[in-house]
Amino acid sequence: MASPAIAANAYAAAARALDSGAAAKPADSTGPSFGDVLKEAIGGVLDTGRKSDAQTVAMASGNANVMDVVTAVAETDVAVSTLVSVRDKVIAAYEDIMKMSI
Repeated sequence: MASPAIAANAYAAAARALDSGAAAKPADSTGPSFGDVLKEAIGGVLDTGRKSDAQTVAMASGNANVMDVVTAVAETDVAVSTLVSVRDKVIAAYEDIMKMSI
């Protein structure tokens, strides 16, 4: 199991990566850019992970219910699994585009 310090460092690194990798939004766009949607999705996963870690720390100190911890960990698992599935689909789509002839 990861320690809270390791998890906090991982979340901080992910947040820095999101802030530094922000792409400029095109002027003629009517909706949110793909980068904005992706940033929001990753931010949601990070928030879910932080809540799970907070529940785990509260449980270790005796201030949380076991059911709350299990629920928070399960929500984090679903969020990460969804993010990995989306990543895999994006990579597959990129590979399909690269196979196309011009």
